[in-house]
Amino acid sequence: MSSSLFAHRPPAASLFLIASGCVLLMFSFGLRSSFGLFVEPLDELNGWGRDVIGLALAIQNLVWGLVAVLAGGLADRFGTVKVIVAGALFYALGIWLVGGVEQVWVLHTGVGFLVGAGIAGTAFGLVLPAMARAVSPSQRQAVLGIGTAAGSMGQFVLVPVIQQLVEAFGWIGALNAMAVMALFMALLAMPLARTSAPTESVDYGLRMSEVLRMARGHGSYWLLTLGFFVCGFHVAFITVHMPAFLTDAGFSSEVAAWSISLIGLCNVIGAFLAGVLSGRMAMRSVLIGIYATRVIAITLFMLVPLSLPSVLIFSCVMGFLWLATVPPTTGLVVAMFGTRYMATLYGVVFLGHQLGSFWGVWLGGWLFEATGSYAGLWWTGVALGVVAVVLHWPIRETPVESSVMAPAN
Repeated sequence: MSSSLFAHRPPAASLFLIASGCVLLMFSFGLRSSFGLFVEPLDELNGWGRDVIGLALAIQNLVWGLVAVLAGGLADRFGTVKVIVAGALFYALGIWLVGGVEQVWVLHTGVGFLVGAGIAGTAFGLVLPAMARAVSPSQRQAVLGIGTAAGSMGQFVLVPVIQQLVEAFGWIGALNAMAVMALFMALLAMPLARTSAPTESVDYGLRMSEVLRMARGHGSYWLLTLGFFVCGFHVAFITVHMPAFLTDAGFSSEVAAWSISLIGLCNVIGAFLAGVLSGRMAMRSVLIGIYATRVIAITLFMLVPLSLPSVLIFSCVMGFLWLATVPPTTGLVVAMFGTRYMATLYGVVFLGHQLGSFWGVWLGGWLFEATGSYAGLWWTGVALGVVAVVLHWPIRETPVESSVMAPAN
């Protein structure tokens, strides 16, 4: 293994932990990235409209963000494994309830509340801290990049698989298979027990209440949280509405599925490179570059006539930028506050991401039903990308000790 990736080779137990965490993230993100494939079948079954279905998926993103804060605190206090197992059970039950659903409240409960809680219990906010604690500080950013890339690999692998399951067994059969996959995540959580025990020392010798109080006064921390809102808006809108956007334009469902899958494949590279770059240059600069490039990509996608090449090129470019925000964002939280309460503090930042996700998904469905077009949301994404660049510009990668605890001059 190259020294540019790891300064020292992690022990075998750490490698096994990292591998288990990566596979778990593959399932967690691969399953959630597949829900866009079920928007049209659910619409055809009940005639609800994309605004109703979009609201259910928006609730999922909002619940994911809200529960992530709670899940992070529970993991910091009781251990990661217990929270992930509970998350896997919620995830499976929520998916199972959606099969053949005929009542809106069941749709919102299943794909909205239960799946949202399940994702919160099995996603980056819990798994990445466990992986980060398994390696030395010099290896941490690379491992965060690897874990983020694994989530994207799940998107690449599972979305086409689930599309094939829909064609072979119908959409209800595909949902039942997804529920079984969600249960499997409980087994993958077990190796994480080695770093999940709530007995580590606090990095700065501070109690949790003190860390949260200092976070409230850390300006860069809140700029990071606001900027992550934009990331959530972009990725959730595209994940949920891109398949319908493409089929409305005359493309096949296979092209729509492969568009989302291709985003995941390219982000395997993008997330990994973002993790490596975040260890070599200012992390705020990495984030500024990501958001600026998203602005350019979406603008060109809107201005260039829609075609198969333009869809594939856009999917690849967005893929390189997709979850590339996670390693530098997570790394900034660690740089500011350390790793002891990383799950909770990242959970707060991630709530900002999920608030953006809620508005991206819900507004996409509402605007389509109101105007018959997604164009307004695409251009809103461009404007928000510019805002994100501005928000990240003044962020300082200063540890909490000097930025918050230092006496005023």
